[in-house]
Amino acid sequence: MQGDAYLKCIDPQCGLEYPIKSTNVQCTEGHLLDVKYKNKPSTDLKEVFYKRRNSEGSIFNESGVWRFRELLNFCQIDTENLEECSKYLVSLDGAEGRQSKPYQMSKAAEFIGISTKNLWLQPEGYNPSGSFKDNGMVTAVTHAKMVGAKKIVCASTGNTSASAGMFAANEGINCDVYIPSGQIAPGKLSQAYQFGAQILQVDGNFDDALKQSLDDAQNHEGYTVNSINPFRIEGQKTIPFRALEYLNWESPDWIVYPGGALGNTSSCGKALMELYEWGWIKKIPRIAVINSDGASTLSDLYNGKFENEELRWNKGKPNMELISRYYDHLDKEGIRPKTKATAIQIGRPANILKGLRALEFTNGVATTVSDSEMLDGMSVVGLNGFDCEMASGASVVGIKKLIGEEIIKKDDVVVGILTGRQKDAMLPVEYHQNPNNLFAIPPKN
Repeated sequence: MQGDAYLKCIDPQCGLEYPIKSTNVQCTEGHLLDVKYKNKPSTDLKEVFYKRRNSEGSIFNESGVWRFRELLNFCQIDTENLEECSKYLVSLDGAEGRQSKPYQMSKAAEFIGISTKNLWLQPEGYNPSGSFKDNGMVTAVTHAKMVGAKKIVCASTGNTSASAGMFAANEGINCDVYIPSGQIAPGKLSQAYQFGAQILQVDGNFDDALKQSLDDAQNHEGYTVNSINPFRIEGQKTIPFRALEYLNWESPDWIVYPGGALGNTSSCGKALMELYEWGWIKKIPRIAVINSDGASTLSDLYNGKFENEELRWNKGKPNMELISRYYDHLDKEGIRPKTKATAIQIGRPANILKGLRALEFTNGVATTVSDSEMLDGMSVVGLNGFDCEMASGASVVGIKKLIGEEIIKKDDVVVGILTGRQKDAMLPVEYHQNPNNLFAIPPKN
């Protein structure tokens, strides 16, 4: 496996390549990077992954990320040698992704208007820090360890800081977290403090915090662990891996995600591109990205709501000027992303180009839902006995909206990703205290 993995620019006209130990998150021309693999993994590994469900005492088999380690072997190790795995691979005792799989939820299906057998919802909130971020953070921190980084750096609206702080504490390295002042749920921020992260408050929103964190990483020997980091994307590929494995590698018609920085969209697209190229799947699921009405950058651009031009990947030639003009428009009009679903309150998605690539490959769609709709989606998931945050509700009501628009058909098989657990305690309290809300159960005197 030596020499199998490397980094490559995503722009087909550029295509610059870098060794796997490079800490660049962009090529010298400013384009994002992919982790690439020269060898094509055998479909025989499907049986290996299934057998590893009986972990036989190995935390790397128990892990919902490292169980698939042959498909993300950027460390280029002997994946059956557990001593090598222990030396290179970061893990929180195999907990990352361990409890993540798709479930059928009858009350959510009834609300959406789809048969229970056709709807699968996959809760990623049962990761150790409470969100999907652990899937990608464990691989990013593995690469940080591989290159000898002394400090990891991130910007966060909550979930990223919790995950980064947790893995940094476990590995004994420093962690700096840049946050938009006053815009993070206290429950999420408290985790970062608990794990010993250094919090740096930024006057602005998430996009401002990300800019400062990238400057810190570049100028003060930090290692960026936001999803602009290609190794974050590698770990997040295991979210669709687990869904597909649970469905016996029979592709659903749709995979639906909330849309924020678009790291999940990008990782799902990369996973599907690789699996299709390797012959692991015969059908390509369509990706649907659900933005908040108040943070609708991708949906606006993709659906031609700005300047009447539909932004596309266009085989690697997206209209970058259109994106720039849109961002200038936001600045000029003083438009800032605004939603109670802080996990997706992002106006300048760092992975918009990879997201566009994923949508092109899968013939995907993007749409928006309101805060009140997301709260309904969050609440109906709760009525099935599963806990999710408000942003996760976007997947539920996004599926409902797309069925209503007959984009998703009622007989389609749909996997919706519930990205995180509830950490803002007052959201459900306020929801249920208002008897006008659809699923409210107000307190009695």
